[in-house]
Amino acid sequence: MIHPTALVDATARLGERVEIGPYAIIGADVQIGDGCRIGPHAVISGPCRIGRDNVIHAHATVGNDPQDKKFAGERTELVIGDGNTIFEFTTLSRGTGDGGGITRIGSHNWIMAYVHIAHDCVVGDHCILANNATLAGHAQVGDWAILGGFAGIHQFCKIGAHAFIGMGSLVNADVPPFVMVADKYAGPRGINAEGLKRRGFDSERISAIKRAYRALYLSGKPLAEVRGQLAAGAADSQDVQLMLDFIEHSGRGLLR
Repeated sequence: MIHPTALVDATARLGERVEIGPYAIIGADVQIGDGCRIGPHAVISGPCRIGRDNVIHAHATVGNDPQDKKFAGERTELVIGDGNTIFEFTTLSRGTGDGGGITRIGSHNWIMAYVHIAHDCVVGDHCILANNATLAGHAQVGDWAILGGFAGIHQFCKIGAHAFIGMGSLVNADVPPFVMVADKYAGPRGINAEGLKRRGFDSERISAIKRAYRALYLSGKPLAEVRGQLAAGAADSQDVQLMLDFIEHSGRGLLR
């Protein structure tokens, strides 16, 4: 299942049923799980741990050195879960020594062509990153989040679970779970209601999230007062509790 033109380092560990296409390069200290398919001309550098049943398309560059001038060749890793699809010309960097040392990508993500995920980022499960979406260093993306094409996420920003980032939006502050943002310099535009319906959220759950959104973005109240209102709502809603927890741990401040 390895094309004769592919270059596979002797230290690489390949699982069962792994396919490696023409002219692909698999470097030292790379581990690829069962059932993965690696496309033509893809380059996978180590240290890199890839789970099972991932598809990595042609010309993707996975596990490359971080684009950080402070990086001095220290041992860092890229860790990828299971069932991801990674399209052409994607670049996924390893971590940095002073940033935790690991870039992590979860499972069942759809990562489209020309996406860049920088050093020390954390991406959850079931996310969609459309063409040319970019995560700067240390960014975090929660489960089920969607990033539109050409969206840009500033370093250290956090995108909450089920959030939606519109096409071409530039995000320089944290986006809470369930919230949808849009425009060149992204601003809040409601909640990601359509996405929540597709994932089986019932009307009661969505209504609770909408009430939390109105308190956070439409009430005009200071954040300290909004926190108290959300805390009251969190008693009856795990989704509101998720939003409240996100706010409490926001590093760059909320996009508000």
